[in-house]
Amino acid sequence: MSKTETDGGRDQEDLGAAGSQLSTAPREDTASAPGLGVIGWARWFWRQLTSMRVALLLLLLLSLAAIPGSLIPQTAADASKVEDFRTAHRTLGPLYDKLGLFHVYSSVWFSAIYILLFVSLIGCIVPRTWQFVGQLRGRPPGAPKRLTRLPAYTTWRTEADPERVREAALDLLKKRRFRAHVAGDAVAAEKGYLREVGNLVFHIALIVLLVAFASGQLYKSDGTKLVVEGDGFSNTLLMYDDFKSGSLFGNDDLVPFSFDLKQFTGTYETSGPNKGTPRTYEARIAYREGAYGKEKSTTVKVNEPLKIDDSKVYLVSHGYAPVVTVRDGKGKEVFHDAVPLLPLDGNVTSNGVVKVMDGYRSPQGKAEQLAFQALFVPTFDAKSGTMLSQFPALANPLLAVNAYHGDLGVNSGIPQSVYQLDKKHMTAFKDAKGQLLKKLLRPGQTMKLPNGAGSITFEKDVKEWAGFEIVQEPGGGWALGGAFAAIAGLAGSLFIQRRRVWVRAVRGADGVTVVEMAGLGRSESAKVPEELGRLADTLYDRAPGAPEPDDDSTETSAVPAEGAEK
Repeated sequence: MSKTETDGGRDQEDLGAAGSQLSTAPREDTASAPGLGVIGWARWFWRQLTSMRVALLLLLLLSLAAIPGSLIPQTAADASKVEDFRTAHRTLGPLYDKLGLFHVYSSVWFSAIYILLFVSLIGCIVPRTWQFVGQLRGRPPGAPKRLTRLPAYTTWRTEADPERVREAALDLLKKRRFRAHVAGDAVAAEKGYLREVGNLVFHIALIVLLVAFASGQLYKSDGTKLVVEGDGFSNTLLMYDDFKSGSLFGNDDLVPFSFDLKQFTGTYETSGPNKGTPRTYEARIAYREGAYGKEKSTTVKVNEPLKIDDSKVYLVSHGYAPVVTVRDGKGKEVFHDAVPLLPLDGNVTSNGVVKVMDGYRSPQGKAEQLAFQALFVPTFDAKSGTMLSQFPALANPLLAVNAYHGDLGVNSGIPQSVYQLDKKHMTAFKDAKGQLLKKLLRPGQTMKLPNGAGSITFEKDVKEWAGFEIVQEPGGGWALGGAFAAIAGLAGSLFIQRRRVWVRAVRGADGVTVVEMAGLGRSESAKVPEELGRLADTLYDRAPGAPEPDDDSTETSAVPAEGAEK
């Protein structure tokens, strides 16, 4: 029996149907110019658009086009940063506006690339799928006339009948999961169809990803809400502190649910080089799905959101809300609430404003509004000499306040931040020395306003607040499934090789059967001759070799393999 031969340089032309349709890739049109007329140009443009080369080019362009969206502030993500960029860059700002670089993902040029890629993939998949279905419904092509022209080839002589050899070959190939049938004097077999399945799955998965990302951008919503312990949130537009959504998102698309923040718990490293580093952030909440859903309890942690339908509730921030009480000159309580303050550093040094908008009257009986700028440290260290917290937990809380009276401007119709103070129409309270009235308050202490104007008390209760981000992204499951399918399809198209095997058995002039085996793969690979060698070894056991003829014996009419044993 001869050894399996390989010759990467063999000419594979003139193989006919045997070498055709080893893939569903459309043939490249080598014509340099389209035919005359509108139809000719349309066909040429369509062939170019649906070619693999153009699809890869569009995919590269889409990746490059997404880069400005991550480097330049985007209006949909943070409009204030866009305004700051315009203010700081007087020349680039107007240019970026004209190019649509402040809203890359909704710009005309990005959408054009996206749509062209989508059309290119569909135009590539449809004919490939139709061609592959036709291949599955058909049979492997018959053996070419000269098997010696194939890259993997072997031959031997046997005394077994040709019919018996073909039956044994057919049985062997089917057991090895080849699609096989007898075609004339040879058995034709093919294997590796999953390569084309993987190729098609990969392309279809890309379309699924494109559709999922597009729907996610068009119908998404993203909002934030700061909730103090004991307060709650209902998923309606008015309840959000900040909210942005896709262009096709409607208020009715919000998933109906609500929750109450029962308790926030934060623990920190107490010693070592990582002192003050958070160990756990947990928000214990009670939530209800729908308007009349049953109350359920859960704990939301960092990177462990609460999932309700398409919405996810993430825990993203934390701070303190000192409870303060404000009274007027007659001792009447005009304000009592926990005031959330915004952290300034990792040890939760925080600042904010206490605004008294209704119910206060000056000693002269005039209706006014009060404001107190507040700086809070959860752990104050007198040795440091600064109002900077030394540890993020509530070890030694201290509240620094100063006071103003007048008009806060909240009735002007112009929106303003609850954490900032507009002093344009406010007057500062002065102490006996004519300086700005300010005082450091420990829990339970009170600062009195001059001339019987009232007081502010830092209560002993300090609540904590948690910042939540509520994200609604439809199509997330489709995007994840598409990503996994794309990886699986790509792996199949890369590691599975489609190949064909032919076994020809004919009787020579001396009455001895000549067996020829040949294999052909889509690309040159050592796997095809190795597999052919294993098949030949097994078939040789069923149809063992015959003794070599004498030198003066009649030559067989079969064509021997190049380099095969005689």
